[in-house]
Amino acid sequence: MTNIEYEAKALDIDIRDITRRILGAGGVEATPRRLMRRYVYDTVPPVPGRWVRLRDTDDSTTLCVKQITTDAVDGTRETEVVVDDFTEAAALLRLAGLVPRGYQENHRTSYRLGAVRLEIDEWPRIPPYLEIEGDDAGQVWEAAAALGLPPDRLTSVNTTKVYALYGIDLDVISDLRFK
Repeated sequence: MTNIEYEAKALDIDIRDITRRILGAGGVEATPRRLMRRYVYDTVPPVPGRWVRLRDTDDSTTLCVKQITTDAVDGTRETEVVVDDFTEAAALLRLAGLVPRGYQENHRTSYRLGAVRLEIDEWPRIPPYLEIEGDDAGQVWEAAAALGLPPDRLTSVNTTKVYALYGIDLDVISDLRFK
């Protein structure tokens, strides 16, 4: 089933400050900081704004197709399934003719504020950011307000566009990992 992702990002955050805000608003840590790794593939045929992602989150592995329709809070569609094994799924995709265009790592710490998911993401080469994801746009804006984040401080652009804001073309980096 395809789901709409309702999310916004606060870029260039101070991790200690935003953690204090989350806990002060009644949020709780859901998952401690962990390494996430992913392979990114083009669809066949390639379609701008659509890609395949195989991701290991340390406690599960998922395979999904993501489609960006707009940069709005509700502009991302995701069709996702859980798979058993990151390495085996990557091998299966290669056998099916899909060759990854990139390998990427990030660190993520997850929090919950009511029904809203808050993710502190740390990626190589750029400052950390907070992702606010809810079941609808109203939840996203309410959580942002509870954290003292005004709407003009938020963006809903994808990670590739976040990198572009820092002058980095993520599409040409085939291996993005922490040193």
